[in-house]
Amino acid sequence: MITRSLRFPLALAVACALAACNPAAKNKSATVAEAKPPVAIVNGKPITAADFAFFVQAQTGKKVEELQPDQKKQAVDVLTGIQAAAQEAEKEGLANDPETKARLDFERTQALLQALVQKYVKDHTPTDAELKAEYDTRIAEMPKTEYKARHILVKTEAEAKDVIAKLGKGAKFEDLAKAVSMDGAKSQGGELGWFRQGQMVAPFYDAVTKMEKGEVTKVPVQSEFGFHVIQLEDTRPMTPPPFDQVKEQVARNVQQTKVKDYIDGLKKTAKVEIKG
Repeated sequence: MITRSLRFPLALAVACALAACNPAAKNKSATVAEAKPPVAIVNGKPITAADFAFFVQAQTGKKVEELQPDQKKQAVDVLTGIQAAAQEAEKEGLANDPETKARLDFERTQALLQALVQKYVKDHTPTDAELKAEYDTRIAEMPKTEYKARHILVKTEAEAKDVIAKLGKGAKFEDLAKAVSMDGAKSQGGELGWFRQGQMVAPFYDAVTKMEKGEVTKVPVQSEFGFHVIQLEDTRPMTPPPFDQVKEQVARNVQQTKVKDYIDGLKKTAKVEIKG
């Protein structure tokens, strides 16, 4: 395998917060739920309608009113059991256990972070101008060409040179790939399909960009996987998707950037002391 995917982890669970439901709708729903009577009382402690609504949403992805009567009854039964067990844990002092306390503190921190992010996103909706600017920037950064190629991957440079020599004497690329290549594409005669920048390791991609259609590499191309003999089959220009088609994704990207910058700013103004 020579493809290489890129990953962009989002700091501080920003993605989870941005993926949540519409903040305004959730806040309104929570306010209505809080005004309702409790759904149950366990040892004198009420389970509020808001608590129950949150539990149902977290467990099923549905609103309470979307549940069938038997489903709602089952959900209440499960939640009262959880509440009874949690109260027993409190009685036994488990809330003071260092690991449990740390987990509770962290979960509270995550909940506060999500609430803050949702509020920030609600108050800082990206403008169309910002979205178009982000789109134009990403399009400018996009690779302009896609390539289609075959390759034969072997362990040593000597083996690769031998493959190149055989190809020069008329051997078929596909047949040699099936016979000697170490890559998973050998069964397809080394066929890799279409790819663009970032989808292949750098030495492989760089070699392909310097080749003409139909050309076979004259010298082996070394990468972390071994030595490649490459045949460039075709190229085609990349057509960027229209703005309207990707507008929602662009909006998420802009929001993520805004939120990250906001949180980075909070960190810069906070008094932080690293102790260990």
